[in-house]
Amino acid sequence: MGDRLPRVRVAAVQAAPVFLDREATVEKACRLIQEAGRAGAQVVAFPEGFVPGHPLWYHFHPATGERSREYAARLFANAVTVPGPETEALGQACKRVGAWAVVGVCEKQRGTTGTLYNSLVFLSPRGRVEHVHRKLTPTVGERLVHAPGRPVGLRVLDTEVGRLSGLICGENSNPLAVFVLLSQHTMIHVASWPNLPGRGMLPRSERALLAGRAFAFTAKAFVVNACGTVDDRMREMLAYTDEDCAFLACPELAGGSSVVGPSGEVVAGPLGPEEAVLYAEVDLERCVYERTVHDFAGHYNRPDVFELRVRSRPPQMLRWVEEGRTADGPEAAPAVWDAGHIEQVTERSRT
Repeated sequence: MGDRLPRVRVAAVQAAPVFLDREATVEKACRLIQEAGRAGAQVVAFPEGFVPGHPLWYHFHPATGERSREYAARLFANAVTVPGPETEALGQACKRVGAWAVVGVCEKQRGTTGTLYNSLVFLSPRGRVEHVHRKLTPTVGERLVHAPGRPVGLRVLDTEVGRLSGLICGENSNPLAVFVLLSQHTMIHVASWPNLPGRGMLPRSERALLAGRAFAFTAKAFVVNACGTVDDRMREMLAYTDEDCAFLACPELAGGSSVVGPSGEVVAGPLGPEEAVLYAEVDLERCVYERTVHDFAGHYNRPDVFELRVRSRPPQMLRWVEEGRTADGPEAAPAVWDAGHIEQVTERSRT
């Protein structure tokens, strides 16, 4: 009979967070994971920055304005540490229904008072955080609150439901990032998208579908596009002018979650702007079928011509150098300072 890959039921959660309220949004996410799991979903995908919300205010408020500064501080206060109580709750929801969840979060770096990342957290049916991907390059207003991610997140997980990966928003169109994942033979890829695009951009559904079909066709994988949407709380908090109110109320801009197959075909969706969970059953044998024609990680490429190198070690801003010892990062600071050294430095600073 030979080897055969499984059929997998996937779910794209399309919902708005309880904007800038971490605890309430985690509670909502847990409900949605359990709802999807009880409906048979084995992989549940969430939008970008779902917990506690995405920094959308930069579309409407000046970057240095009072409202933007206030919301940025609230974002930090409600951000998620990984692992932490929030990921523990999300993991337990996964364990109760035996499902994987890929959840977009604003991640707070433990021990800091200002560093945030735009992250995807991969939680297993065992209730554990198995992987975290931090968006490599924050986009537009995100750069005011999010630090760049690290290449260690460009990893495909080998799971009981197939090889699983994820990228965030514009990363899904980054040819090099796409190649890193397809070279690890991803089969189910979560493309996580925010609530709405900026002014003058294509509607969210069109952008997600365009990028999702391109990724799926290139990687010969299934893509689960999980898009956010906007609710009344967000409209009230974000709008600054009447024009903003009209923009936020435009039904064509938000939503658009979909599932795309390995030949670029639309398997399910796209949804409209409403809150919903989109389901699809995907047959991973389709990945094999399509890769017999184009396998860019194998027979349909030329490693003697092309080579991509990924720098796995991140650069360091802080490096401690002592005799016979070099260490990176603030945690590597010497436990005890030499008083004589301090006096020498002080004397030099006076002169």
